[in-house]
Formats: sequence, C-alpha cells, structure tokens
Amino acid sequence: MGATLELGGVTLAVLKKDIKNVHLSVYPPTGRVSISAPRRMSLDTIRLFAISKLGWIRQQQKKLVAQEREERREYVDRESHYVWGTRYLLKLIEEDAPPSVHLRHGKLILRVRPGADASVRGEIISGWYRDLIRAEAPKLIEIWEPRLGVRVKRVFVQHMKTKWGSCNPSTRTVRLNTELAKKPRECLEYIVLHELVHLFERKHGPRFVALMDRFMPNWRETRSLLNRLPARHEHWEY
Repeated sequence: MGATLELGGVTLAVLKKDIKNVHLSVYPPTGRVSISAPRRMSLDTIRLFAISKLGWIRQQQKKLVAQEREERREYVDRESHYVWGTRYLLKLIEEDAPPSVHLRHGKLILRVRPGADASVRGEIISGWYRDLIRAEAPKLIEIWEPRLGVRVKRVFVQHMKTKWGSCNPSTRTVRLNTELAKKPRECLEYIVLHELVHLFERKHGPRFVALMDRFMPNWRETRSLLNRLPARHEHWEY
C-alpha cells in the first residue's frame, strides 16, 4: 500500500515499486504530487528527498494551476482547432465513405460516416494529429542526429497527459506527445532536440543546459511559448 506525506502544505502520495531510483511527478490540472520509490527505501529517506524538492514542486504546481486550458471539444461546425499554431474552423461533413481529415481555405475538413458521435470524431482527429507528428518528427531527427552525433532507434507518438516528450537513453527511443501538432512547428523541433540531448545527459543539470544553449540558443523562448499555449482539456480520474 502507498503512504502519504504532508510537507509544508503539500500532500505527496508515496508508492513503492521494484525500481532503482526515485521518481517525482506533479500532475495537471491541480498539481497532484506522487513519488515512486524503491521498495527498500525508508519513508524517512523519501521524506528528506521530498523536502529537498519542495521549491520545485511548488513552482510546478503554480504553473499547472495558472495554465490556460482548452474548452471541451464537441467536434461540430465552426469549432476552433489548431494545426501547427494556426487556427482553423472545423467543417463537419457526414457521408458514407471512409473518414478523413484535411485542411482547405482556413478550414479543418472532417469527413465522417453518418451518426458518428463526438468521441468517434475526436478519435479521427487525434489520429490525424498523430500522423502529422509521425511525418514531421523523423525529418527533424534526421537533421539533428548528425549535428549531435547520436542515433535514435525508434520514435513513438502518443497522447501524453503530463509531458511533451520523453527519452529512454538505454533503448535510444523517443516518445512525443500528439498535442505538439497543435503548436507552432518550432515547438516540435525544440522538444525533439530536448529529448535527443537527453541521450547525452539524463537530468536537467548544468551540462544539459549548456548543450541546449550550444545547439539552440533561443530554446528558452520556445519553451516559454509552448508552456503559455492552452493545454488540452482532459477528464482526470484520481
């Protein structure tokens, strides 16, 4: 069973697992905090670790609470949707043919079979966003691999609630959030570079920052832009 720590007005859920290192997570939309720790680690040691991270936790909670969020999408005519940072109005067309999505004259054209409900329409558009990232990410990785002197074995694109991307240096795999297809293209490139730099440096320490400064001097501005843009509306279950 998990334990709970109360530190300086912050509640942390503790879960012990068969892992080697401590993992601290702050989840949107309310800033819920959890710590996954090795089974052998004592609660006192976990408490000391959490105390050392309180400043960072509060900073992340403040960002999450303040971040603007999209309204719930119904996927109906004239609803606003974003593609690579540009706003499009949805045009819904029902016809007895395979579903499709494409852009035309400032509109996002969604073709669905008659009777398709909002969840089905949403899945079709989500799949289309996923395909956009799958098409663009390899091009960026091909550009950055020789510059950094690294090789990525595999790229996964999926919906992620708490991260824009992740990297596993051991398997040399990168995961990217489908939602990046809604943001300006430079945001995708920033995240791709961010994850590739993690092949050199796992943590966000001075070496990581120095590498980012070297390869993308304006990365802080792009990160700020990405974090200011509205995040996807989610149904959160705790």
